[in-house]
Amino acid sequence: MSGDDEDILDLSDEAARMLGGRSGQGATPPDRGQERPWISVHFECCNVYARVYRNAAGTAYVGWCPKCAAKVTVRVAPGGTTTRFFRAR
Repeated sequence: MSGDDEDILDLSDEAARMLGGRSGQGATPPDRGQERPWISVHFECCNVYARVYRNAAGTAYVGWCPKCAAKVTVRVAPGGTTTRFFRAR
């Protein structure tokens, strides 16, 4: 190994603070404390249930069947709904 500083990777707490992260954890994901909204969908194609999460824009819930990858999109209406379980045919 050569004596160059380029060959040294500093994993100390000081280096992590300088880079804006936390030691040993890398970058902190945004809104880690808040759970992403989701709905439960029964995919009739394969008779399985899966969680379908809201997209980043907040305009729809988008997901895929875990077995056959059939896509489902559920738009978010202005008034919303209290229903949490849906069927995809």
